[in-house]
Amino acid sequence: MNYSPHIITFPDPRAVSLSIRASAVVFADPKSLQLLSLIDRVAPSNANILIIGETGTGKELVARQVHLSSLRASKPFLAINCGAFSETLFESELFGFEKGAFTGTMTSKAGWFEAANGGTLFLDEIGDLPLPMQVKLLRVLQEGEVVRIGARKPLKVDVRLIAATNVDLEKAVAEGRFREDLYYRLRVVALDLPILRDRPRDIVPLAKHFITKYAQRLDIVEPTLSPQAERALLDYIWPGNIRELENVIHRALLVFHGKHIEEDDLHLLAAQFERPSRDQPSTPADLQDCFTRHLKGLFEEGHETLFDHVVDHTIRTAYEWEHLNQVRTARLLGISRNVLRTHLKRLKLID
Repeated sequence: MNYSPHIITFPDPRAVSLSIRASAVVFADPKSLQLLSLIDRVAPSNANILIIGETGTGKELVARQVHLSSLRASKPFLAINCGAFSETLFESELFGFEKGAFTGTMTSKAGWFEAANGGTLFLDEIGDLPLPMQVKLLRVLQEGEVVRIGARKPLKVDVRLIAATNVDLEKAVAEGRFREDLYYRLRVVALDLPILRDRPRDIVPLAKHFITKYAQRLDIVEPTLSPQAERALLDYIWPGNIRELENVIHRALLVFHGKHIEEDDLHLLAAQFERPSRDQPSTPADLQDCFTRHLKGLFEEGHETLFDHVVDHTIRTAYEWEHLNQVRTARLLGISRNVLRTHLKRLKLID
């Protein structure tokens, strides 16, 4: 079938290559085309939008597409990751502050709402937002104004808010971790991004896009995909979604020979993490005893950096278990995402 899929990328794709984000989204599969049609219908309004999708499915790119298809396209688009800031820093960045609001602050600073005035503010990983900040964000959405830290006079702002999440916010609401009123305020329109394996007709066009991108970057003649390689791409489950596909293609262009990328060049078996069965008959007591025995074995070996060894192995295993999803890994380990990212950077598992 001959068709021209609709492709969206970041304004500067080179700046986001191999990042934790998807750097391109293709609308070729019927599910994707249905989503694109919905985007075109809701974009001209000022309604808040909640984008729901797994890590690596292209949530920020979809948010940008909404902005570019809206009447605010000529105004600013700001993208903020809610999981990348502490509560105190997030408040000052979101709302701004006046001179003297903190010790050593010699100037005033506008927040993201002010900077995006007239345009669109994209808040990624909204599920990571602490409850106190949820209250303040709700007030801004209700009143249409912000108050800088250290100021008394509110400032009117005209901002369209697009939020994104890869967690179940309804469950978070039921558990008291996310405000119900804020949830419904954000979810005026919901855009559900299908995972990559559920939109198979997007896979090969995306792969070809990344082949062109990295062939140009590597200054090599652009290869084609062999029929066997295409079939392997379509049969793979893609736990890392578009981000994983980009990394697979990038690696393939570094190792292939000849004019075609073959199935072996994709190295998909190594890219897929296999989870052990969750249905093993071991009881919690048995697992505890097994863990204790392994620890004693490590004690006997006399590791000089035993604690670091155990922590590093735990971080790596949990990260693989959750298919490189930072939010779920942090929740699995019972630590904050910022603490997890510190470990992942030290282990060189992320940039």
